[in-house]
This record gives sequence, structure tokens and C-alpha cells, in this order.
Amino acid sequence: MTEPLKLQFKPGVNRETTDFDKVRSLFSGKLTQGQVDGINTIVFAFNQYGDGSVKHLAYLLGTARWETARTMQPIYERGKRAYFDKYEPGTKIGKALGNTKPGDGYLYRGRGYVQLTGRANYRKFGIEDEPDRALDPETAAGILVIGCLQGWFTGKKLSDYDTFRDMRRVVNGTDKADLIAGYAETFLRALDGLPASAAPEAPATPETPPTGLAGLLAALITFIVKLFTRKDR
Repeated sequence: MTEPLKLQFKPGVNRETTDFDKVRSLFSGKLTQGQVDGINTIVFAFNQYGDGSVKHLAYLLGTARWETARTMQPIYERGKRAYFDKYEPGTKIGKALGNTKPGDGYLYRGRGYVQLTGRANYRKFGIEDEPDRALDPETAAGILVIGCLQGWFTGKKLSDYDTFRDMRRVVNGTDKADLIAGYAETFLRALDGLPASAAPEAPATPETPPTGLAGLLAALITFIVKLFTRKDR
């Protein structure tokens, strides 16, 4: 009998295991290794950059289920090249995305677990000159977690909302809000074995973590440092 697949947690976090039986229905009854790896990559990133809310983790996983066409791997936004003309400079969308040069619509098309789009958004995460870095799983997971928690995609943060349906506003208005809410509910049931807050254990020397802008900058600096120290791996 095959051992149930389990969620994995980094050392220093309350370590729990939950089999994946409760989420198999989101993947036609069977999970591939790529899907398992993707879920674990997001969990790892949440343990590092997240706020400890299991509900928020469930929503991030539900978002990735939709945005990656259930592959749970970072992907390009799909469509023929002409499709991305709507993002070009001079268009309403292109202007909002910070696209400034011809070809930016295609160059800065959606990538990753959350479909990071537009020159300005790639700049926020320090990958404007290397947009394909958003396809690296660890980088993409960091973008998903930090972007949703800090409100970098739409100006709305996960903490602004109580319901999964409303949390969709953090990424893309109410597009597919009910569908993704259903995915999130399923992931939440799969994570039900976790404590209400899977926060890291306190360090040996008590330290007050920075909050507000200071906390955001600290998380971003940590993310970018790790991103570029991994560059030549």
C-alpha cells in the first residue's frame, strides 16, 4: 500500500503532516510529483515569508491551483503573441502595468504561480532585467506569498478580507472568485491538522519582528538577497 503523500514543513515550524487525500479531487483524483513538489514549495515559502495564518496559506494554494492550470508549477500566461498587445504601452492596461517600451506587453506577460504581469511588477521583485526568473519555483513562490500578503498586485492584502471569495480581490478583482474559494476550502480541510497558527517557534533570544513598512522591507530584502545568491546555482 502506497504511503500517503504529506505536506512538509521546514525546521523551526510546528511540524505536522497531513495526507493529500482531501485535495486529490482538485487534481482529477491523482497527484503528480510535480504537483506535490509545487505545493511543498509554496508551503516552504509561506513558512519563510508568511504571516502564520493557515487560512491564508490555503488561499495561496487555491490561487496557485487556478493560476497554474492545476499544474502547481510556475507557467507562462497562455496565448498567441498578438494576445499580449493589450498590455502594450499606450493601452489602458499597459499604462497601469508600467509598460513603457514596445514589446513590453509580451516580455512582461504573466509568469509564475500568480501570473506576475507588467514591467512595474517585475521591478518590485527585482527581476525586471530577468523576467524569466519568475518561472523559478522558489522565486515564484516568494512572489506569490509576499505579493498577496503585502498587497503588491492590486493594493489589497489578504488580511483585508475574511472570506475566501473576497480574498480574490488581492489578485484579480472577483474573476473566478467562487471557484478559487472552493479550491481554498478544500486545501483548508487538508491543512486542518495544523494548529490555528503555524508560526515559527520563538528564537532563543527574544526579538520583536519589524512591522509595517519596516517589516515589508525586511521581507523583501531577504527575498531579493536569496534570489541573487541563488543566481549561479
